[in-house]
Amino acid sequence: MPSRSEVSYFGAGPAPLPTFVLETAAASLLNHENQGLGLGEISHRSPTANKIIADAKTALSHLLSIPDDEYETIFMQGGGSGEFSAVLQNCVVAWVERRREKAVKELGEGKDKEVLERVRKEVQEMKVEYLVTGSWSLKASQEAARLIGPKYVDVVMDARKSDPKGKNKFGAVPELQSLSTEGRARKGYSALTYFCDNETVDGVEFPKFPSELEGNEETEAGEERIVAADMSSNFLSRTVDVKKYGIIFAGAQKNLGLPGITVVIIRKSLLKLTTSAPVAFLHALSDLLPNIIPPIVFDLATLAKNNSLYNTLPVFNLYVATLVLQSLSAKYGHKRIGGQGEISARKAEQIYGTLDKYANLYNVVPEKHARSRMNVCFRLKGGDEEAEKKFVKGAEERGLLGVKGHRSVGGIRVSNYNAVGEEAVERLCQFMVDFAEKEG
Repeated sequence: MPSRSEVSYFGAGPAPLPTFVLETAAASLLNHENQGLGLGEISHRSPTANKIIADAKTALSHLLSIPDDEYETIFMQGGGSGEFSAVLQNCVVAWVERRREKAVKELGEGKDKEVLERVRKEVQEMKVEYLVTGSWSLKASQEAARLIGPKYVDVVMDARKSDPKGKNKFGAVPELQSLSTEGRARKGYSALTYFCDNETVDGVEFPKFPSELEGNEETEAGEERIVAADMSSNFLSRTVDVKKYGIIFAGAQKNLGLPGITVVIIRKSLLKLTTSAPVAFLHALSDLLPNIIPPIVFDLATLAKNNSLYNTLPVFNLYVATLVLQSLSAKYGHKRIGGQGEISARKAEQIYGTLDKYANLYNVVPEKHARSRMNVCFRLKGGDEEAEKKFVKGAEERGLLGVKGHRSVGGIRVSNYNAVGEEAVERLCQFMVDFAEKEG
């Protein structure tokens, strides 16, 4: 039976964690800080739980330079798939409330019927915009269509249509010609613009914040644009300008911690709108916008008001994340998460450099400009399944685990998350060299 030091794990998630974090957490699962109780047994409303939340927020705020006066950090359950719904519903509620408040201001108080009539007309022009660059952003757009109806969903980018290989597959981040097919966003009719920063299945990552969304925090109608980003698989791997986003969310199980918690960073002005929206008014729009009121455990304003403790938060899972955050903060100091970004880039460059050196055998799936630093996807000999099975088997024999591609696309996938050390990457690259020289 191999030890942890003999195995390098490159699985896409749940992903590896630093050994010292697991050792510290394991002790606290049995007896946290000599209280005689483990963290799995302590009340989520206890001072201990509140301290863990406070510590996590402090470390995360430092790492990402979060402007705490403008943004709220929430820890919740539901994972990335839960956020597909939560982000949509909270943003649409905020959009409706913004339109309602504007109507009241312009039409006057006591004009409830007129206000409703005006907002109903505006709702019919509302759109939620999705940049679809891979499997996860596609699923998010499909969930939006399922909840509120496809007529409101505007896929302003579908990378499959720009596949340079003509195979209608994901593998690029094409230029976005317009923010909306009819410029609705500039007129204030976009409830959100959504993208997935890194696609784990397809190995595609936005190299930077989409230039087409730069400077669009405020639309011409004087309403803030809500840019929502799923950063589940590249969270804490590079510097992020939080102020460019209305919402950032990430499942914990890649770079942050254990499955079971999700972190949400949300603009407070957006929370304010979701808080003030009258439920009766939202009900009056249900024939046009079904399913826009989120379940209470996905209502971000409610969670923020209760310091992430409206319902039972998995405190142990958050404690693991807190240890990870504190270790990163201590390690990189004034560099903040940029320090980790340097290492992530260096590891990715080494892997891709090896693949490109033996391009006759290894075929990287995404276009070069869109290559993910976190999930390196490639095929052998253009998709030779027997060669790929041999590669996986050979890797496992050397203690290099988790390199098989996602079941929906096949091939090989090497996940290069934060806890994958540079020594592990060196071992992987040496194996790839040896395999290529023998099999290529």
